[in-house]
Amino acid sequence: MVTFLIALVLLVVGFLTYGVLVEKIFGVEPDRKTPALTKSDGVDFVPMAPWRIFLVQFLNIAGLGPIFGAIMGIFYGPAAFLWIVFGTIFAGGVHDYLSGMLSIRKGGVSLPDIVGDELGKGTKVFMRVLSLVLLILLTTTFLSGPAVLLQGLAPLSTYAMERFGVVYQIPIIWIFIIFGYYALATVLPVDKLIGRFYPIFGGILLFMGLGIMVIMLGWHSGEMPEVFDGLQNRQTNGLPLFPMMFVSIACGAISGFHGTQSPIMARCVTNERQGRWIFYGAMVAEGILALIWAAAAGTFFADPEQGLYGIDGLQAFAAEHSGENIAALVIDRVSRNWLGAVGGILAIIGVIAAPITSGDTALRSARLIVADFLKWDQRPIPKRLIIALPLFLCVFGMVFVDFNIVWRYFAWTNQTLATFTLWAGTVWLYKKSAISIQPSAFRFGYLIALIPALFMTMVCSSYILIAPEGLHLPVEWRWLGYTIAGVITIACLVGFIFWTKKVKGEK
Repeated sequence: MVTFLIALVLLVVGFLTYGVLVEKIFGVEPDRKTPALTKSDGVDFVPMAPWRIFLVQFLNIAGLGPIFGAIMGIFYGPAAFLWIVFGTIFAGGVHDYLSGMLSIRKGGVSLPDIVGDELGKGTKVFMRVLSLVLLILLTTTFLSGPAVLLQGLAPLSTYAMERFGVVYQIPIIWIFIIFGYYALATVLPVDKLIGRFYPIFGGILLFMGLGIMVIMLGWHSGEMPEVFDGLQNRQTNGLPLFPMMFVSIACGAISGFHGTQSPIMARCVTNERQGRWIFYGAMVAEGILALIWAAAAGTFFADPEQGLYGIDGLQAFAAEHSGENIAALVIDRVSRNWLGAVGGILAIIGVIAAPITSGDTALRSARLIVADFLKWDQRPIPKRLIIALPLFLCVFGMVFVDFNIVWRYFAWTNQTLATFTLWAGTVWLYKKSAISIQPSAFRFGYLIALIPALFMTMVCSSYILIAPEGLHLPVEWRWLGYTIAGVITIACLVGFIFWTKKVKGEK
């Protein structure tokens, strides 16, 4: 309980202090007209109230990621709490703020254009491909998860499919229903569905999180994992804590997906002063949600009578349901048991609304990325549909792939995208603070992006070498994976230093 409460306070304090520092380093210009005002088109560039934009941004980024990722991350032990807190404050918040504010400064462009402008044309092409792959994987994840939960509330016809000798029932009717909503939200103006209904879903999601937290602290805090018990790896599948945990918690600390979503809301912001509350603030709110679910998953399954405490009980539950969507099952069990029948249903609806309201904006973001590349005016509906239909087909085909496999590939792609975004932010901040005609008071302000960029470079490089979905180096060769990842990280730092010297020489 002590760990959870300290972590909660740190997240709030981080927003009030480090968030302000990030804002000052960036240097907001309240008198500068935003793209929402200069490019208003009634479809994507639509001025909206700040409180509404915050709730939309929160729901955009707070899909299954901070919930599923936190649940899967707590398997590694209480170290997950530390990553959620410090990752949110020093990495995720910075990433989200920079991606949103840079989009505003650059005219509301999508993430690949933001990164490409700073890291080169080749990187822009790579980011377009990587972003689209990520958004398709994420939409698939945020389609199958809610469908499973809805099937539990209102069973409909299913489609039987065999995987590794086990027959699974895919809730195909619910998948079609959710998919229909995705299609509407992808092509309709942003203020028709997204801007109108997200605040309602946001209220339900916040109720769910607060309800779980109150019950957990009031009746079950005695079994809560504590960092004082040790930060050793508690995962039983033989995978190392670093870098696996830092990728498993894909959205609860830092997420490249957020960088694809921030430009959607950047096209609706009417004043740059709103940026810290909307972009950094929404990330902190998501970190709090992830913290709650990590603690709940590590607490709920304790069974002292069987000698199972905290995470041990969660591990035993996962072993009983091997091959199933463990995170979805955890959400269902916790919500129903702790909040009662009505509260449990509302909580599950909140968890359903969160991924659905991220899945639709993921497809919307994919449409905008393609439209920016083709330079197609998105006011005509036929042009929106021409781009959207191939994306729909890709997502639907991925639904029949094992969820756990899709999640792992999504998680790594997600963190890799975040790494590139942080490097782009580092370059932009360096040019602003170190070589501008009137240097910023924060001459080394670019460090707020450089340090997490280096850390995430190490995480993503080692992950692809060690993880089962990567090269899967055997245990005795993992040292080689860490060594190679370290060399890559150092090479990136050296390359950045040489670039700064070159830029200074050209000044």
